[in-house]
Amino acid sequence: MPHPAEAEQRPWKRRAVLWSGAILVGLAAVFFAETTTWAYDTFVRVIAGRAWIALLITPLVFAAMGWITSRKLPGARGSGIPEVIAALQVEDRSLNDRLLGLPVVAGKMGLTLLGLLVGASIGREGPTVHVGSGVMYALGKRFGFDDPKQAARFILAGGGAGLAAAFNTPLAGVVFAIEELAGAFEHRLSGIIIAAVFFSGVVSLGLIGNYSYFGTVHASLPLGEGWLAVLALGILGGLLGGAFARAILLDAGPLPKLAALRTRFPVWFAAGCGLALVGLGLLSHGSVYGTGYDQARALLQHEAHAPGESFGVLKLLANIVSYWAWIPGGLFSPALAVGTGIGHNLAPLFPHVDPAAVMLLGMAGYLAGVTQTPLTAAVISLELTNNQGLVLPIMAVCLLARAFSGLLCKKPIYSAFADRLVADYERQRGADSGTGA
Repeated sequence: MPHPAEAEQRPWKRRAVLWSGAILVGLAAVFFAETTTWAYDTFVRVIAGRAWIALLITPLVFAAMGWITSRKLPGARGSGIPEVIAALQVEDRSLNDRLLGLPVVAGKMGLTLLGLLVGASIGREGPTVHVGSGVMYALGKRFGFDDPKQAARFILAGGGAGLAAAFNTPLAGVVFAIEELAGAFEHRLSGIIIAAVFFSGVVSLGLIGNYSYFGTVHASLPLGEGWLAVLALGILGGLLGGAFARAILLDAGPLPKLAALRTRFPVWFAAGCGLALVGLGLLSHGSVYGTGYDQARALLQHEAHAPGESFGVLKLLANIVSYWAWIPGGLFSPALAVGTGIGHNLAPLFPHVDPAAVMLLGMAGYLAGVTQTPLTAAVISLELTNNQGLVLPIMAVCLLARAFSGLLCKKPIYSAFADRLVADYERQRGADSGTGA
């Protein structure tokens, strides 16, 4: 039993470690944001006027990453958010070390950078959540907060801080930690999450400045035809988001056979995904590569170099083949880009509605459909565009999208992947126990 004086000092020690960790997460998020931007910009410069170069480098690097994630760093695959959810669900020290260890999160950062360096259609936000939780978990462990329940606080705070710093969206970081990672609200955790988001946000604000991810979007929605757009984008965003989730889960129709093929030949499968991505890149004149941030911003801001009408559909397919490759990378930014493209396609159906408003509804609806987290999708969409005039329409489109997504994908995508991680861990632990290991 700890000495009374030690027990009294421990909450302050925990706060000091949490706040220091949040600052580190903010620094890591800013570094990651800058380096991923550099990686993608480098790829764009390399293939400018020489699109065929992608045929030489993208499938080869995808194959190399497939080998690494299948042989050396399986914990670095995918977005990273399911790993955080699994660690919070099980609260087992050995599982936490496997999913959130520093070698894994360092590998996640390095491989995400490598993916964007060859044009992978992936985002950085999911990996930033993973990195944030891993950094916070390692710091808590270093200073004696390694009890599973104590570690869970650090993991949760790190995930929320990571998302907030990645997007410069502090409110979304808090909502995401509660809605997606924790799965429920506990008043004891609210102060921890808010403090972590605050300190990481201050770091991001100090180093990058106060900015909106997609710039300020001045758009409003009239009654009547505007709310028909809410209905259309909510239904379509939900159905497309649910279909996308089922596609990357590889658990419907003939897709399990594809999953078995990937498990048996991970390197060749990843190379094939890289080749398919290059094919989509050639069809789209290069617009489907990367996070999709530049293309979505160009559409929302009505810039002259905005992508064409096929962008939304081709970007969706590029996201699928990139995720199928089992390489690290997140879903948030690419999903926002797809939703913006869908809104761009549907805008002519509502001639009396500002096209930017329709695209913003598409962005929010599709993200809610993919993740099935309507609060997070609504808050992110509003904070990313600095728009307060569409609060109710965006909330409505996200709720609709969540409902229609559930018709096609019964379990939210991140929770489904987290369940697989937990099942794999328990199966391996049972096998080890059976052999006396």
